[in-house]
Amino acid sequence: MSQTTTPSSSVEFPAIRRDRVGSLFNLRVLVFITVVLSIFGALGYLWWSVAGTHGIIQKGDAYQVDLKSMSTFPFDQIHGTIEDVPQRYRELDGKKVILIGEMWAPNAASDRLNQFELVYSIAKCCFSGPPQIQHFVQATTVKGPVPYYSGLVRVTGTLKVEITKAPDGKITGVYHLSVDQVEPV
Repeated sequence: MSQTTTPSSSVEFPAIRRDRVGSLFNLRVLVFITVVLSIFGALGYLWWSVAGTHGIIQKGDAYQVDLKSMSTFPFDQIHGTIEDVPQRYRELDGKKVILIGEMWAPNAASDRLNQFELVYSIAKCCFSGPPQIQHFVQATTVKGPVPYYSGLVRVTGTLKVEITKAPDGKITGVYHLSVDQVEPV
């Protein structure tokens, strides 16, 4: 004789405590959302601190200026005038500034410099074509020679915004800096 069994509809499974699972799930989601919002908030702040201020932030009696922002504008390399430099950067003329960039001195024979050019990045400067004169800040030291540093440096000094030209009429500079201090970053 064969005995048939019918499945019992009264099989009991361990009770799932929804209140506990729900709170763990909500805690995980809350932590995840907090982390994601923090990351996007930090990125948004960084973007706004450059784009919203055009790279100019007052720090005490000096202005910290983003070199990339300061140099990224169209400028006629032959017939450019001071009016072609954005007003916000012309207003920095005669002001104490802090610039972070890389020193470039291709003709220097010493590791101590009286003059150099400052650019936001030697390697990344000019992907859109040849380097332009507004990408470089002509720096001259005030207190004697400073050491040459490879990599990023923080340079403090007084900015002069002026179009300078060679005797043949070629533009040789837009930004000129009387350097008080150079330190590696």
